[in-house]
Amino acid sequence: MRILLLSILLAGCGTQDAEEQSTKPAADKASEEKSSEVSFTPPTDVAAPPADAQKTESGLAYKVIRQGTGTKKPVATSEVEVHYTGWQTDGTMFDSSHKRNKTAKFPLNRVIAGWTEGLQLMVEGEKTRFWIPEELAYKGRSGAPSGMLVFDVELVEIVASMSDRFPAPDDVAEAPPDAKRTASGLAYKVIQAGTGADHPEESSRVKVHYTGWQTDGTTFDSSYKRGRPAAFPLNGVIQGWTEGVQLMVPGEKTRFWIPEELAYKGRPGRPSGMLVFDIELLEIQ
Repeated sequence: MRILLLSILLAGCGTQDAEEQSTKPAADKASEEKSSEVSFTPPTDVAAPPADAQKTESGLAYKVIRQGTGTKKPVATSEVEVHYTGWQTDGTMFDSSHKRNKTAKFPLNRVIAGWTEGLQLMVEGEKTRFWIPEELAYKGRSGAPSGMLVFDVELVEIVASMSDRFPAPDDVAEAPPDAKRTASGLAYKVIQAGTGADHPEESSRVKVHYTGWQTDGTTFDSSYKRGRPAAFPLNGVIQGWTEGVQLMVPGEKTRFWIPEELAYKGRPGRPSGMLVFDIELLEIQ
């Protein structure tokens, strides 16, 4: 039963990538050995936190079962990889990643409040038991486990963020003096010369690799994260891309500083302000 991860814990995510990345096999020998040692029998203290459990101001109770090997703790926006088992206070186990022999991976700000708070107290390699009050769990939501919930959670890994994996260039805040500018206000600088001679047209379909940043250095998208290039018609993207990619030839890699009026124009839910993209034109299709 995948109640916790897909239908409840990540409720509202609604993207294929989230489902694809939410679980992965426990591949290495150490993980397999740990998984084989896991007991699904409820702990003796499942009904209530013991006297030696620590408690936060929110009412979350926890007790470290195994010390971790790491030193860094996740933050609310971190993506984490975990193994876990969950029980209700009557001892009923309602979900476990160990039964599937797959770890779970998700952003901490997309789960129940008790998980968001509790996992920020952990380091990699640590295993902790949490007693999560209903108000920090599913709050009586229909179809979800009710009452206080108890979880044994092992923090396997703090996944590197997009900004860690694809750091912003030094000139992300503004276009440098040697960048060229078009009449529309688009600024650009060739990073890698191309090998082709043809330029795409506005109606062309292109294949590209790219990474995008906001001017504060936040990485908000990258085709490299998905492991595959993007293909699209140039007249179906933001204006700055439509104009800029027409300046390129296949094999070229160019950095663009795209003013907001050539990007998402303040559209809700989209990256705001000037955006910076490194684009490699792979193919004019």
